[in-house]
Amino acid sequence: MPALAHNLLAWYAREGRDLPWRRTRDSYRIWLAEIMLIQTQVTTVLPYYERFLALFPTVQALAAAPLDDVLKAWEGLGYYARARHLHRAAREVVERYGGELPRSPQALLKLPGVGEYAAGAILSIAFGQDEPALDGNVRRVFSRLFYVEGPPEARATQDELRRLARLALPAGRAGAFNQALMDVGATICTPRRPRCAACPLAQHCEARRRGSPEAVPAPRKKRALPHYEVTAALIWRDGEVLIAQRPAEGLLGGLWEFPGGKQEPGESLPECLRREIREELALEIAVGEHLTSVEHGYTHFSITLHAFHCHPLPGQGEPSAIACAAWRWARPEDLDQYAFSAADRKVIAALRRGLAAACRSAAT
Repeated sequence: MPALAHNLLAWYAREGRDLPWRRTRDSYRIWLAEIMLIQTQVTTVLPYYERFLALFPTVQALAAAPLDDVLKAWEGLGYYARARHLHRAAREVVERYGGELPRSPQALLKLPGVGEYAAGAILSIAFGQDEPALDGNVRRVFSRLFYVEGPPEARATQDELRRLARLALPAGRAGAFNQALMDVGATICTPRRPRCAACPLAQHCEARRRGSPEAVPAPRKKRALPHYEVTAALIWRDGEVLIAQRPAEGLLGGLWEFPGGKQEPGESLPECLRREIREELALEIAVGEHLTSVEHGYTHFSITLHAFHCHPLPGQGEPSAIACAAWRWARPEDLDQYAFSAADRKVIAALRRGLAAACRSAAT
């Protein structure tokens, strides 16, 4: 084990990635980076990290901010539960811990959104504690190093990998060791075609010795993802369009959207839209011209979102927030003030193209 750690740390000193959260010991900044990096690549995270810190430079600033502002700063990064949990956890850190992240694993794991990986990364990198940090890349590295064949998502496999990681940790150097493993997993020990000749752990790797590094970890069986047809209504009144805020919990919680929902068997798209708006906002609408259809994929399913121009039927009062958190009439030029999902952002882009084309036509 000592030779393994020595080789890895020597390589990291020469080849480790220069990343902004590695230039600080500020636990808030390290915590933010680790939450952003969950299921997200470094190149995607970098601009969001810098912008987020410009808006919320301290945990106190984040705790004091409205959730809408936090979600807007997170817009486009995906997995929005991370932002909601981060915001709740920041308030808890300020209220219960005086604005300082707790240094015990037990207390850290009680914060919303902090799992075993994030806790290990924060404790080792920010606080210098001898704790492992096993993200997907690191689990793959250890699976190959010690030829652990079990599926990486299985609890027994994860327990074994954590045991091996603790044995491998060099006392007092866990932060650098964990980050080095992250870099090896991200840049060398990749899922397919690992670059074993460039790996600082090659001489210790049982999978390489057996000549089958890609055989472990066991590949996860791919399941066919369900696909749904979904509708969205651009409901117009006096030049403003109706937007609704999704409930705080659940998929895309807290984001704004053009109201609508999933098509049921036997429904036409206009029928679906009229039913959804009735159930969500207690409005009766007339469905007009089709604006656009956009494709979007989520972790466990995909959708085609069909957007239609609509207007309330005569005699309608204001909407009621029956199945949404809030609603608002907004001018098209003000939509950038709200946090929308990527699919709704595509609808907004189509809307603006249509408005621009109409303006050009009217001018000729």
